[in-house]
Amino acid sequence: MNLKPKILLVDDEEDILILMKYNLEKEGFDVETSSNGVSCLEKVQNFIPDVILLDVMMPKMDGMETCVELRKLSFLDQTIICFLTARTEDYSQIAGFESGADDYILKPIKPRLLISKLKALLRRRLSTKAIQIEPTQKGLTINREKYLVVVNGIEISLPKKEFKLLDLLASKQEVVFDRETILNAIWGDSIVVGDR
Repeated sequence: MNLKPKILLVDDEEDILILMKYNLEKEGFDVETSSNGVSCLEKVQNFIPDVILLDVMMPKMDGMETCVELRKLSFLDQTIICFLTARTEDYSQIAGFESGADDYILKPIKPRLLISKLKALLRRRLSTKAIQIEPTQKGLTINREKYLVVVNGIEISLPKKEFKLLDLLASKQEVVFDRETILNAIWGDSIVVGDR
């Protein structure tokens, strides 16, 4: 049975929620909405989404705070969190990634582009879920459920991208990954990275 991908839209602008929900449901997604961070945290108790599209500037609890709280919930370990915002400053995007987001989409975005972006994020999620074993070698253990790295009995805390990079490299220790494979697996195909 092919289950519909579940999307949670979190934005305080009702017209944006209505438009995105309509287009995503038309494309076959199972969509729920929330108008702020507090109600988002309540909603995920019963609706565990594959992707959360999260606005940054919202009342009650902003997107950054909401993302930090969402990342504390172990049942959302496999959920992709993507900020959808009009803020373009570098520091805002950096803060978004540091709060636990997987990606960042700038408003306004056309519905077709948003749908393509979501499908790409879901493909990436499925490819990382495919390997279920915890790599262990020479004192290194990677726990994917808890985003935890243990080296010779010592726990090491890594930012999410660094964790994913280590996990990828450790998953096939006999393979030399080319640059394009690493960029697509960790950053996706929407990020432009210089040749260096």
